[in-house]
Amino acid sequence: MDDITKREPVQIRAEDINPRYNWGRALPSLGIMGVDFEERVDYRRLHKYRLGRARQALEKSDLGALLVFDVNNIRYLTSTKIGEWERDKLSRWALLPRNGEPIIWDFGSAAVHHKLYSPWLKPENCLAGLVGLRGTVAPQFGLMKRHAEEIAAILREHGVANMPIGVDIIEPPMMFELEKAGLKIADGQQTMLEARELKSADEIHLLNRAAAMVDGAYQLVNDMLKPGVRENDVVAEVNKFLYTHGSDDVEAINAISGERCNPHPHNFTDRMIRPGDQAFFDILQSFMGYRTCYYRTFNVGRATDSQRDAYKKAREWLDNAMARIKPGASTAHICAAFPKSEEFGFPDEMSAFGLQFAHGLGLALHERPIISRVVSMDHPTEIKEGMVFAIETYCPATDGYSAARIEEEVVVTDKGCKVISLFPAEELPISHRY
Repeated sequence: MDDITKREPVQIRAEDINPRYNWGRALPSLGIMGVDFEERVDYRRLHKYRLGRARQALEKSDLGALLVFDVNNIRYLTSTKIGEWERDKLSRWALLPRNGEPIIWDFGSAAVHHKLYSPWLKPENCLAGLVGLRGTVAPQFGLMKRHAEEIAAILREHGVANMPIGVDIIEPPMMFELEKAGLKIADGQQTMLEARELKSADEIHLLNRAAAMVDGAYQLVNDMLKPGVRENDVVAEVNKFLYTHGSDDVEAINAISGERCNPHPHNFTDRMIRPGDQAFFDILQSFMGYRTCYYRTFNVGRATDSQRDAYKKAREWLDNAMARIKPGASTAHICAAFPKSEEFGFPDEMSAFGLQFAHGLGLALHERPIISRVVSMDHPTEIKEGMVFAIETYCPATDGYSAARIEEEVVVTDKGCKVISLFPAEELPISHRY
């Protein structure tokens, strides 16, 4: 049996985990093509950074390995992705042992594809696997048992089988089989989220590119909004625009107008836009896996004083919170700039969760930090340089049905923050003005 103390440690180089960026320069709006005349995103450098961050977080923990089924964590560790269809299937997984290289078990021929086209992974670490597709292959057929014993054997080879194994999400029968194979299962999601907390320059470039795509989508929305257009018409055209411009997943487009604005339903319908409607939209999509969450509010043709006042309040709350963002600030200090739930018509903070809010962005829609009165006042955390997050506010209008919703995406710099969601939102936009 191997012993972890006798293994040569994997070197974690400073250049692979340093998140610093030259904040004195403007963030570039990079094309998606590779060119020979300027540096754009370096995807192999991105892989080294992400793997270095994960190894650093693993070293700080008491875990012997990370076993991940969450597709965002799989991509972070292995830089592999086989399509959005597999996001909810739990059909793939990856293992990162202490002082070891990542191992990926993938769906059928995808493992063969990785051996040919993913040279940053060892060919022998690209394996075919199947644990059951969320129970459709019954546990008693033995696939979970087979793979649990295979994983346990690998961990014994690395000398870490006696240490807790961090798991992010897992089917209960698979967890039971891992325990039967002699492994102690612990929470690995917190370790992975710690690793993913600070973004490298390449990650920031990708997040900025994703936001630029939404800038363009909002110009399309602004041009489309007029009486007779339906919410789902906007959703359809924005989907087309984003996929045409390189999106790999349009996760959702919330399109909410008129009397549907208050209360906020977080969806879209076939409601037809009418003159004077207040309407807000949220565009959630990703470029190379890196996500957006980006609200904008418009009025169609005209706006009332009540609607303008709601927008002005939402903007003030947002600006006041953003002014507090800098390295070393606490999430509680930022959160204190948000109104309390009763100030905008909600009985408690849980009922208002997600309306005055901030959340990290990366390979997932919700990463660290989470900034909300539900958790941040009692459990403050530190804002750090290299974090990227979306910060959003909501204000219902006094007419009883309209509302304003604004969201900005920000990168935490050495002194404050840079906004990367650039479609104008300082004042209420009026589309198709009469």
